[in-house]
Amino acid sequence: MHRVEVESEDGTAVVSAAGELDAYAAPDLAAAFVRVTGEDRLIVDLGAVSFLDSTALGVVVRTIRAADERRDRARIVLPTGPARRIFEITTLDRVLPVAQDRAEALASFAD
Repeated sequence: MHRVEVESEDGTAVVSAAGELDAYAAPDLAAAFVRVTGEDRLIVDLGAVSFLDSTALGVVVRTIRAADERRDRARIVLPTGPARRIFEITTLDRVLPVAQDRAEALASFAD
């Protein structure tokens, strides 16, 4: 099971996901990102994700890179857990904008 939601917090688009994000869930994740295309600030909250496969990971990475190319600001919320471990194994946590929680991600937009 998985859940993908789109909301707004402090003028920032937030896509939050929970459960298992695999090839089956990737289209739902991609559709959520389409809904927020054009927002100048984006948070991808993966804090409640229990599993993340390469298909879903690719959707997240492409979205963050596309935001960067548009000069939009984006952060991935990755507290300690399974999703963060995948980012650490692939070293994506070193090259993508990662925050420990939403508060940290929102604060990074305050400048």
